[in-house]
Amino acid sequence: MNLIEKRCLTPLEKTNSTFQEQSLFSISWPLFIELTLHMGVGIIATFMLGHYSDDAAAGVGVANQLLNLFILVFNVTSIGATVLVSQNLGAGQLKKARDLSRSVFGLNFWFGIIVAAFIFVFGGHLLSLFDVEGKVFEYGHTFVKICGISLFFESLSLALSSVLRSYGYTKESMFVTLAMDLISVTGNIIALSGIFGLPVTGVQGVSWSIMIARAFAVGALLYFVYNRLSLSLTLKDVMKAKKEDIKGLLAIGIPSAGENLSYQLSQLVITSFVVSLGTASLAARVYVLNINMLCFLITVAIAQGTQLLVARYIGAKQYDRALRRGLRTFKIAIAASTTTALIIALIGSPLLETFTSDPRIIAVGLPVLWAIVFVEPGRAANIVFMGSLKSAGDVRFPVVIGIISMWGIAVSLSYLLGIHLGLGLLGVWLAQGADEWLRGCFALRRWLMKPWERLSKVRVPA
Repeated sequence: MNLIEKRCLTPLEKTNSTFQEQSLFSISWPLFIELTLHMGVGIIATFMLGHYSDDAAAGVGVANQLLNLFILVFNVTSIGATVLVSQNLGAGQLKKARDLSRSVFGLNFWFGIIVAAFIFVFGGHLLSLFDVEGKVFEYGHTFVKICGISLFFESLSLALSSVLRSYGYTKESMFVTLAMDLISVTGNIIALSGIFGLPVTGVQGVSWSIMIARAFAVGALLYFVYNRLSLSLTLKDVMKAKKEDIKGLLAIGIPSAGENLSYQLSQLVITSFVVSLGTASLAARVYVLNINMLCFLITVAIAQGTQLLVARYIGAKQYDRALRRGLRTFKIAIAASTTTALIIALIGSPLLETFTSDPRIIAVGLPVLWAIVFVEPGRAANIVFMGSLKSAGDVRFPVVIGIISMWGIAVSLSYLLGIHLGLGLLGVWLAQGADEWLRGCFALRRWLMKPWERLSKVRVPA
């Protein structure tokens, strides 16, 4: 579009054009840094707790698994907001996009209160279901009680972040995550090291630092939403979320959250298979999973950026542009993830030695690092196209294929190859690779069929 054409646009068309012309790079690089920060702070926290107490690290690890299941509840509306707000922006329906932003804030406010209260009352009972006891249970219970309350702030943060990202303000969300991590890590150091003669408060101090960090994030995100979008969110929005908006948010969010829940549960079952293989295999899986995250960080970041752009293109009925965007992102994702996986496999031995000196664990992990090279192209297709299909409004297909493949392929083949045929952890990884490839191929085929032409959720105003 040249300068003369831009000058002839109406104010609505100019705003619409601004959203359409954002590049994938400008949206995705802050997402990549944010994802890296999330991963890094988790590794640092585990490292510091391990040096404080193995029981504390174990208790907090189990407690985190429990809390992460409840965070899926908040993702229901956040996923729906990302898709619907972006579609309406693409269609030029700016008022509708703002109404949806208010509704997701109000809905997550109540979700946050309900979940926080439930965990505070029943957290100990839920934690006991993991068969932990003694000091491990005490540390885990302390973490659940305090951090369970902080999930109220996490709920609001996810809603506000999804709104900012939908409008293309991914850098703001990144800066807030960076500040959160700094607060959390500083709190961990104070709580666990006794620096400057301060008392060592252990897991309790770590929990409160997370609470403070999450509360800060809500305040910062509210500021950015008001400053960048001129959108003020009040108690009125909490009390008067529109039924039509809620229905739309849940229609997209519930299936996506169900898929995530199914994945988490299937991974728990696969972990139980690995436990039966022995301590070396379990430790190797933990280390390899951390290393494996490096392979698909870029894929996840550009896939999330692509979701935002595809939703806008669908809203504007620019279907061919959406199709091309998905395919181009897929090519970038395959190149980046496969190259990273190959480099990791080539330096596998010294890389694993940074985690452990046990030769048994290294022997188990090395073949798995080479298996990752096979897995990553399928995972790239799965992540990119399944996310893009959801942005186009095609939310049921990814869920149905995902659940069938997770349990029919990943879980079943993990037992068959890993346990029954004796391939161990390598067999488990090959099974999960087959699951990624199957879902990726189905997603690519669905994308090429252009389902959005009949599934678009938004009509462009005449």
